[in-house]
This record gives sequence, C-alpha cells and structure tokens, in this order.
Amino acid sequence: MNNIRVWPHLTIVAVLCALIAGGGVALWMKHEQTVSAEALPNAARIQRVDGEVALNNGLANNQANGADTQWIAATPNQPFSVGDRIYTRENSHASLAFTGRNFARLYPNTSLDVLSLADDRTQLALRDGSAIFDLGYLAPGELFEVATPYGAVDLNQPGLYNVGIDPNGSAVVSVLNGLAQVVGLGGSGQIGKGEMLTLAAQTAANVALSRVDRRNAGYLVNDYYSYQYPQYYDGRYSDYDAYLNDPYYFDPYRRNTSYQYVSEIIPGINDLDYYGDWQNVSGYGYCWRPRVDTGWAPYQQGYWATDYPYGPTWVSSEPWGYAPYHYGRWTDVGNQWFWIPDAINTTPIYAPALVAFVPFTQANEIGWVPLGPGDPYVPRYYNENWQPNYLSRTSIVQPRVINLNVPGAVTVVPVDNFTQIIDPRRVTRADRQTLAQVRPVLDPLTITPLRNAVLHSAWGRGRIDLPPGIAKKLYNTPVMTSAAPMASPFRRDLPRVMRVEPVPERAKNQKLQIRDERQAEAARTSDQGAQDAARRQQMAQTAAEAARGNKDARRQMQQLEQQQRQAQQQQRQAQIQQQNAERAAARVQQRGQAQGERVGRPARQQVQKEVRQPQPQTQRSQPLRTIQPPVRQAPRMERPQAVQQMRQPPRQNAAERRGPPPQAQQPRQNVERKQGPPQAVQQMRQAPHQNAAERRGPPAQAQQPQPQQKQGPPAQSQGQGDGKGKSKKP
Repeated sequence: MNNIRVWPHLTIVAVLCALIAGGGVALWMKHEQTVSAEALPNAARIQRVDGEVALNNGLANNQANGADTQWIAATPNQPFSVGDRIYTRENSHASLAFTGRNFARLYPNTSLDVLSLADDRTQLALRDGSAIFDLGYLAPGELFEVATPYGAVDLNQPGLYNVGIDPNGSAVVSVLNGLAQVVGLGGSGQIGKGEMLTLAAQTAANVALSRVDRRNAGYLVNDYYSYQYPQYYDGRYSDYDAYLNDPYYFDPYRRNTSYQYVSEIIPGINDLDYYGDWQNVSGYGYCWRPRVDTGWAPYQQGYWATDYPYGPTWVSSEPWGYAPYHYGRWTDVGNQWFWIPDAINTTPIYAPALVAFVPFTQANEIGWVPLGPGDPYVPRYYNENWQPNYLSRTSIVQPRVINLNVPGAVTVVPVDNFTQIIDPRRVTRADRQTLAQVRPVLDPLTITPLRNAVLHSAWGRGRIDLPPGIAKKLYNTPVMTSAAPMASPFRRDLPRVMRVEPVPERAKNQKLQIRDERQAEAARTSDQGAQDAARRQQMAQTAAEAARGNKDARRQMQQLEQQQRQAQQQQRQAQIQQQNAERAAARVQQRGQAQGERVGRPARQQVQKEVRQPQPQTQRSQPLRTIQPPVRQAPRMERPQAVQQMRQPPRQNAAERRGPPPQAQQPRQNVERKQGPPQAVQQMRQAPHQNAAERRGPPAQAQQPQPQQKQGPPAQSQGQGDGKGKSKKP
C-alpha cells in the first residue's frame, strides 16, 4: 500500500519539473530571440541621387585584394545598413537620411562606409572626398562618429559639420554649427562653432586650428539647404550670420505635421507632408493618405532588390516611398489606401517589406499583398548561404491576410520578372476564387521558384565597375574610430574587412598639440579691414569730388584704384608663397613618416612625371524635378571664386585664367566680388583622386595670383555649442 501511494506523488513532482524545465527553455529561447533582435542594426535611406552613385552590399563575399565587383547603381529610397559602402563618382552627389532628423550630403568622389547603425550609435567611415553632416537630434549618450584615416570625428551636438579629405591627404573638419571632438593617435581636442581643424598625419604632428571664412561658410550652408529642401528653402542662409541667429528655421521637425504622428527615428517622414495628408480614421487614429490616382495600391511602383542580410527588399520609385513601405501597415477605407504608422511612443523596427507573398505555382507566377493592421510579421535575417534566422515564433505561412480580398491589392507578376522593375503592363489581377485556394507566405525564400530567381539574379541590375585604383584605395585605406564598432551576428569580421582600427586608450587621454592661428588671423583680418575701410572712405570722397567735375579728383581716383589693385596683387602673391612653403614642409614631413603614406597613391617618381593640369570641372547638381506641387526657388547665390575656378573647363589654359593685366582689370567692385574662399574649403571641394603633381600646380615662381586664402594653423579650442544639451528641438 505504501508503494502504491508513492507513485502519484512522483508523478506530480515529474510534471512540475517538466513544467519548470519547459518554462526555463521558453524563457531562454525568448531571451535569445530578444538578444538577436537587438543585435540587428537599423537601416538608413538613400533619399536622393544625382549623377552616378555606387552602392556595395557584398561585404560577405569581398575578395582579399579588394577587387570586388559587387557595386551597383544606387537609386532613391534604397535602404543601406551596416557593412554597406557608398561612393559618388565624378560630378555626382547623394543625400542620405540616417533618421528622420539626421542627414548627410556626399560631394563628388566621396566614399562613405557604414560601421554601426543602432539607436544609440552611428559610426561611419570617410576614406575619400567630403560630406556635410546635418544632425537635428542626438539622444543623451548617443555616439555619432565619422572615422577618417587620421582620427575619429565625434559630433557631440546637433549642428552642421563638413568633414573631408583634402588633396594633400589631410583630414579637414569644419564646424559650421555645433561642437565636435577629434580623437587620434596624438590625442584629442575640441572644435567649436565657426572653427576648422586640419589633421595632417596619423601622428597628429601637424594639427592646425583656424576660423572658417564667413563668406565661404555662408556659401556652404546655402548650397546644402538649397539641395536638401528645394521645396521651401528661400536662400536666407547665404548670410552665415543669419544661419547662426536661427539655424533651425528650416528644420523639418518644426515645419512638418508628420513628426506629431510618426517616430522621428524613422527616415523619410520629412517627405510625407509634401506628398500626402493626415486624416483621423475611425478605429486607427491619424493615418496618412498619399495624393495618388484612383485605382492606386501600395507596393506596385518600384522593384525588388536583394539586400544582404534582409533578403528581398522593396525599393519604391515614388518620391515619398520609404517610411510607408518599411514601417507600419496599410488599410483600405472607402476605396482609399491609408498608411497606419506604429505608435509614436514605440521603438520602430525596420522591415525590408511588410507584405505577404502569394505563390501561384501552376502559372509560375508570384504575387504579394501589403500587410494590414493585426497581420503578423516575422523579423529575420539570412546568413551567407541565404539560410533564414527567424527572430520570433510566428508561423511563416499565414492562412489569412486582411488585405487579400481587397480589389487590386494583390500584385501578380511572372516569377522570371520578379527581379525586374515592375511594369504595370505585366501586372495581372487574381480573382477571388484563385486567391481562396492559396496560402500567403511571409518568407519569400521558402518558395523554391522565387528563391532561385532571387539568388541567381542578385546584384545583376545596374552594375558599376569602379576603376581598380579607386577600389583598392577604398578597401585598403584604414580608418580610426574612438570605439570598436558593435558586433553584428551576420558580419562578425566587419572591423577586419573594413580596416577599422580603434584609437588606443592612452591617446584618448592626451591633448592634441594644436597650432592656433585664430588670434593672428583675427589681427590680420582686423588690420586689413581697417586699411580697406580707410581706402574706401578716401575713394568715396574722391569720387564725390570727381562727380562735381574736379579733374584732379578724377586723376587721384584712378591712382587710388591702381594702388588698390596692386595691394590686392601683393596680398595674393604673399598667400601663394605661404601656401607653397606649407606644402613643401608637409611633403618633407610626410616623406619621413611611413605610416602617413596614403595607400594606392602612385610612386613618387611617377608622380613627378605627371602633367600638371587644372582641377576638373565640378558642377553643382540641380534639385530633382519629380515633385508636382509648385517649387519655391531660392535666390541664386554668387559662388566664391575658388569654387568657380573648380567649375571652369579643365582644358582652359593658364593665360585664359590669368585674365587682363593689372592696368586693364575691372573696377574695384568687380575685383572684390571675385575674391574666393579660404584654402581649406577649396581643398575639400576639389576632386580627391588627382595625384599630388596635378594638385600642386606649377612652381611658385610661375603660379598665377590666386584669391586670398586663409588656412590657419591649429590650437586646441574649447567647445562652443548650442549650450542646451543634445536636442535641437524648438
């Protein structure tokens, strides 16, 4: 009897143990899934492309020698993420959106790599060219960093920053607004608002700090805002002081209603107000409706791209088509489609496409339908063999999707045409009887015909072959970061492949030895300004006398104008001599520093034989013309002469550039108008791939006068930021 009574107790204990074990396994699996989901990076948006812009997503298959062939033509609304590389070719520009408030503009011949892209960390690598970074918001403790070959540039406050590699190979950082910190092997130092720092070598032995030229700074700010906001920018920032007085006047966070209903983390929400309207829909709250034609449906204008590690990714050809296709859901109300964003107080999760795929195996066709409210989605990523890793336990086969029976919601194309641009003439409609017999699938690569079509055509569209010298330079040039990039589950060897080298801790605690020329520059500017003011006053008085018919005053006026031209001539000659001396000193120093040699540069003997030619033409791209509403044009701003020279035809000879002799030059007001910006900004806007001899130009004694250029030597400066934390919210 006693033995019989023991069995029920043992059974109960066993059941309890099994339940506890099962609960532990479930908790462990949930923990693992959560950790994996958090390890996935965010995605950013290519929001505008002008010219030829190349995108490389083939980090998993890169060859050791850098001879990678997986560069494709980038298009607007194309996502990019960790491990991706972007390169703008000659006369090309690109505009990027990392969030709804943080942007970048890439100038021609610029390389930008993505090292980290998380909620609290954005790390980029600039190996060549120059870019402007526009930060509207930084969360407390958030890191936004631009790595360069000579040091890491941490952007510590919201503001506008210009970071570039000049033709001499130096890293140049201009803080138009905000506060930045440079960390290199020689230590760290801050750059305040209106200052420019030049890092000439990895050892930071030659670090210069100067002030930005206000005229040229106004040109840069005006040029950026004209490109970024062509719909409503009015040109007021051509005056740099006007920008500093109200730098957030054109911030979309202040102007657009969409930021009230959508998380500002999502890229692309700054376009929604311009192309659609917000409406309170019963049961869903405020939803966004695009201004489209009757019969329109989501996910029907664009193409499917194979994006590692996310798989088939939708790239819309509609100018607003980023945020509504990678976040939220779609619903049909009264024969009108509305986009339902996630709640603004939730953390949005990027998806390559929020659709369910509908296989029609008998007809060798594939269809897709937008997910509606309540429809599940399976977050996932693929490994190098394109095997899926699911981050939730949701079934990938769905018996029912809300929008499946909405007329026109399902887009059907032949499987062989899946990877091509969607042609409305090839799209077919499925009847309800056919749709009732199929089961939608959330993972498209589980459909065998579609998997074969996707993998065999991956990266076949718009292939771009970069010149071997440029490709090697981009792959072999190391960059320095203040902190190691975050590990990624699908790109664990990213630091090695992308040549990332963290700055040693001992160097972070040291201060950069900076040569400060700000005070000397200010004194020179003040003295020159006083002389110019006195000369202008004397000329005004003399001109008034000459207007009354005084012949002596007329002769004196001509003499004063001649003296002014001679003074300007001497000033330009002095600037040229100073620049040549600095370049000679930098070359001597670089010869003795093996670590400072730039990889991929031609041999010095070959460089000396190169023909010296002027800079190639660099044209300013025009805004896109795809928008339908009327566009408010900003007034055209006169380009500084240094920028104008870079846009002259490259075959123009020296005599043509020299212009008339001093006695035949234009009156004083024209001469003043043609004065150009300082050397540092001119360097950042020059084509970076010319060799040293081409950039150096003719010897000092044969060089022609150049506009006055100011490049100050450096010294450490205390940060000057907004002084109001990390947000630039009004």
